[in-house]
Amino acid sequence: MTAATAPTGSLARGVPLSTRLTGFWSVFRLAARRDRILVPASVLGLVLFSVGSAQATLALYPTDAAASSGLATVITNPSIVAMYGPVPAQTADAFAVLKTVMLGAFLTSVLALVVVRRHTRTEEDEGRLELLGSGVVGRWAPLTAATALAAAAVVLAAVLSGAGLAALGMDQAGSASFAVAWLTAGLATVGVSAVVVQLASTTRGAAGLGFGFLGAMYALRAMADSADPGTVTHALGWLSPLGWAGRVEAYGADRQWVLLLGVIALLGGLAVALAVLDRRDLGAGVIPARSGPRRAGRLLAGPGSLVVRQARGTIVGWGVGMVLGGVLVGSLLGAVGQMASDPGIRDVLESLGGTIGTLEDVYVATEIHFVAAAVAAAGIALVLRLVGAERSGLGEVVLATPTGRTRWFAAHVGLPVVLSAVLMALLGAVVGLVGPTVTPDAPGFDPSLAATVAALPAVWLVIGVAALLAGALPRFAPLTWGVLLVTFVVAEVGPLADLPGWLLDLSPFSHLSPLPAGAFEPLPAVVMTLVAAVLCGAGALAYRRRDVA
Repeated sequence: MTAATAPTGSLARGVPLSTRLTGFWSVFRLAARRDRILVPASVLGLVLFSVGSAQATLALYPTDAAASSGLATVITNPSIVAMYGPVPAQTADAFAVLKTVMLGAFLTSVLALVVVRRHTRTEEDEGRLELLGSGVVGRWAPLTAATALAAAAVVLAAVLSGAGLAALGMDQAGSASFAVAWLTAGLATVGVSAVVVQLASTTRGAAGLGFGFLGAMYALRAMADSADPGTVTHALGWLSPLGWAGRVEAYGADRQWVLLLGVIALLGGLAVALAVLDRRDLGAGVIPARSGPRRAGRLLAGPGSLVVRQARGTIVGWGVGMVLGGVLVGSLLGAVGQMASDPGIRDVLESLGGTIGTLEDVYVATEIHFVAAAVAAAGIALVLRLVGAERSGLGEVVLATPTGRTRWFAAHVGLPVVLSAVLMALLGAVVGLVGPTVTPDAPGFDPSLAATVAALPAVWLVIGVAALLAGALPRFAPLTWGVLLVTFVVAEVGPLADLPGWLLDLSPFSHLSPLPAGAFEPLPAVVMTLVAAVLCGAGALAYRRRDVA
């Protein structure tokens, strides 16, 4: 590497703070400009998620008595507690945010990780950070600018969500505590992410460490919340930033002082990250990248096998996630019968999952909508690796061989198409195996499998949008995340908010067949599949004709 940045190791001692932070505001403005769509769209989605969910719940249960009588039996289910945490109080406000406190804290943490990684480790991998360092930019400026932008995104999402809840007429102190819960988890993750990008040597390595941390913290929190209060296991929840979000107890105890833990984690993580940054080489990490074999194996014979090999961690991780998700959905079917006595819960499930079949069938249909959106997100991430390979120079190396552009493009699009089918089928198979062991009213193996596979055209359509942008306009390819967010929110929140039918029809997730109990509707599936194929074909044609960086 060049000596463009400030000196490292012992040579960095005695360098004034102002010198190390030189160019901070310029780098911050550059990062904010690059994320001028990603951050606002993510913040808007989180605000709509929190406020829309609370508004829909309060419409069903406007009083504390109605909420307590209607939901008391449901929230005590161990699976519900493990997923969302315990409800802090028997009030309508507390019930209204039961789902969004923990899931929102997790999504806010994901946003923090993505922003920090995008403007640090990714910049190093692609060589832009070295280019910035050749100017008047201090050693600490890029990292501090990335953490500042991530923290600002977290603050915006939390504060606007809390303000939105207060605007609904919910308790103001509880709404502030809701914002504190998201802030605590998000700020702590910003600090952890700053350390993670110093440890990993590659962008994918940083993603693996970061998402692995979040998954472990969620599992630790779930285990602690499922234990009896006062036990050692329950106390372990204080070791997880996501556990801190739950311990705030918005609309209950309102422990706003927990925010101090998130601030301490942020400052401590940033201090550790800066110390490590001063002692490592630009482009390297504490954990060295593992060298590959000298000769490629028989299975590494083309672009398709190369793309699969690079994504093997993602493939395994999502496969395990689908198995665990299938077990969770199948086990929750035992508690769905308790919901049937409450007409409000039935109305919500039927508005999201349809009215055909038993309540267990409707519940499975509802969960499939959420999982389909998650699998589409995995597909987008895999397609966008084509853009990442182009920026890092890997694509140029591959295309310098006899490999053509069409094969290279098809490898990056074909993997998410096939993987999405495998993941959805895996989910359906597990739900079909676990559900009937919990309750005889659960859909069997064949209906569950058919329901998950029938959702694939909507997933493929979103992947097709990513393929078109990656092939034709790589600079705007990340906009696919916004497309996914908007279409999913419209499909899920629209029926509850009485959005006009023409707006609902714009979302592919609004055209899923009413399975597992209903009949398969071939026309929407065929149309969405054809549109997806056309989008992928147009992306491939554009990729062949445009200049590749």
